[in-house]
Amino acid sequence: MQNIFDSHAHYNAAQFDNDRDELLAGLQGRGVSLVMNAGTSIEGSRQGIVLAERYDYIYCAVGIHPHDAKNAPSDLEEQLAALVKSSPRVRAVGEMGLDYHYDYSPRQKQQEVFERQLALANKLDLPVIIHDREAHADVLELLKKHSPRGIIHCFSGSAESARELVKMGFYIGFTGFVTYPNSKKMVAAAAAVPLERLLVETDCPYLAPVPHRGKRSDSTMLVNTINVLAGIKGITPQELADITCENAKQIYGI
Repeated sequence: MQNIFDSHAHYNAAQFDNDRDELLAGLQGRGVSLVMNAGTSIEGSRQGIVLAERYDYIYCAVGIHPHDAKNAPSDLEEQLAALVKSSPRVRAVGEMGLDYHYDYSPRQKQQEVFERQLALANKLDLPVIIHDREAHADVLELLKKHSPRGIIHCFSGSAESARELVKMGFYIGFTGFVTYPNSKKMVAAAAAVPLERLLVETDCPYLAPVPHRGKRSDSTMLVNTINVLAGIKGITPQELADITCENAKQIYGI
């Protein structure tokens, strides 16, 4: 398989410290044509820019994850805007959103940091990368308030929610979750998303698909996710890889 676009990865994560350069140098030879590396903090976003400037097939997003919202600087808009301006490799703001499963940051702080990033992305005319875990009502309220364009990353909601988000103009990203035996809800959601709004992602080093579940994930494993999604959509895996690659290029302006 060729032309795979991993629309959401975290290659600056510590899990890649021992073999990062070796792995990234070989991805294109294994069918991966493009990668979007998502930021989760100011420092992580800086690291993502370094990677994107080192490898010409990697682009990056800068943002503050809800887990890190409690550590967000008071001048987060100025710092993130400076990062955007520092490199043409930056193509989105994120990963941002709400996570009510872990609640590593107070919910009020998560909401504040999320909303400030949504406003910033609109000001900079950049797409957003949205994290939504067990917080759908509040995420939806803020998305409707600010009307950004972008991606719902690592989608785990219902088919009905997927349809609603597509109507709002969002692209929907699916991870290795869709390959798991208990993924009926996600399979139904994937079936509901039009091909022109579908994206594939690893969220690596997390969420490795079957048969690699439990291992460190990387972009080559998207083959397994693509195979499952292609079956759901009734097209060949290469067709699905081509379509999702073009979709990601369109939303990220590549």
